Amino acid sequence: MKTVVLKFGGTSVGSIDRIKKVCKIIAFYKKNKNKVVVVSSAMSGVTNELVNKSKMISNNFDRAEYDALVSTGEQVSCALIAGRLKHNGFKSRSWTSWQLPILTEGPHSSARISSVGIKELNKYVKSGGIPIITGFQGIGNDFRITTIGRSGSDATAIMLAKFIKADECIIYTDVDGVYTTDPRQYKKAKKIKKIFYDEMLEMASLGSKVMQPTSVQDAKLNKIDIKVKSSFVSKSGTLIADSKKTFSNQIITGISSTKNDAKITIVGVKDRPGVAASIFRPLSNNLINVDMVVQNISQNGKETDLTFTIKSEDLKKTERLIKRNKSISYKKLSFDKDLSKVSIIGVGMITTPGITYRMFQALASKKINILVISTSEIKISVLISSKSVKKAVAALHKEFKLN
Repeated sequence: MKTVVLKFGGTSVGSIDRIKKVCKIIAFYKKNKNKVVVVSSAMSGVTNELVNKSKMISNNFDRAEYDALVSTGEQVSCALIAGRLKHNGFKSRSWTSWQLPILTEGPHSSARISSVGIKELNKYVKSGGIPIITGFQGIGNDFRITTIGRSGSDATAIMLAKFIKADECIIYTDVDGVYTTDPRQYKKAKKIKKIFYDEMLEMASLGSKVMQPTSVQDAKLNKIDIKVKSSFVSKSGTLIADSKKTFSNQIITGISSTKNDAKITIVGVKDRPGVAASIFRPLSNNLINVDMVVQNISQNGKETDLTFTIKSEDLKKTERLIKRNKSISYKKLSFDKDLSKVSIIGVGMITTPGITYRMFQALASKKINILVISTSEIKISVLISSKSVKKAVAALHKEFKLN
């Protein structure tokens, strides 16, 4: 008998009618002689509503109380699912994180799961029960509720699958799989049947909203295969797995794009050891995420030009921090906004020459100007004007035969 972990996202349980449909999916797996463990997110919109209430109470709401507050959303959805399953004649009950327990490490609102108590859970599953477990949360060493970041229910499902040695972990969401690019941007986007962890990790970190990067990383580290499926339509989804278990002759697997990027260039910085650290330390201390970084050294070796990208909403704060920074000396500071990063991702580029040329040529043929370039073994990213994103995605999709 197989053990299956089913995780349902907020949109999947977003209304009473959708919860009833989710219960039919759970019943299908149970009737097919599976041991079933369910993880649920809060109903869509509930967590945002709770966050807004905390802001109305205080603009510096206590982090521990924040976690206690926002974790209640999952308790509601899990109780409703369990109640509906019992109504339909199944043995089921809701479990909160402390009842297992799901133990976490790290600060409130960004903790990570360290272990899961499975003794009572296994007993319940063995007796034929269907446990409905709150995602997104656990308890810390001080026995206080912690949360593991937005979309953390995926991580809960993955870690549960690890500790109970599940045969399958299926993430049900509002899309029927991972696509070669965002279907809303490009209608010819194609669903990917199988994708490697590393490719999915790059796509998630570069703008794909199907899964959070930390959840994909957890799956990779713990060697948990994931299926992504839709709770709204009965279609085959996407398998995310180790490269040893899947094979593809596709050089490029997908194309990701971001929105609202900004570029900063510091011209004529006096070059010395530690100058880059001096520039980025204040940004790090202010939780500003720096992405692409390019450095050009002058011919005399005494000055450097440093270009990097951040999110547009951090632009004013970054400008202020650089101008206040007395530990660096420079000639000029320039900014560009309304930019986007477009990336091609695929393990096939490791062994295939000419990919960089083909990407740049495809963009040049559409008169798209490249501002910044960054690369890794399985990714090439370029910074372009946000106005050109759709045109760029279409050109690259065609060039690498993803249509």
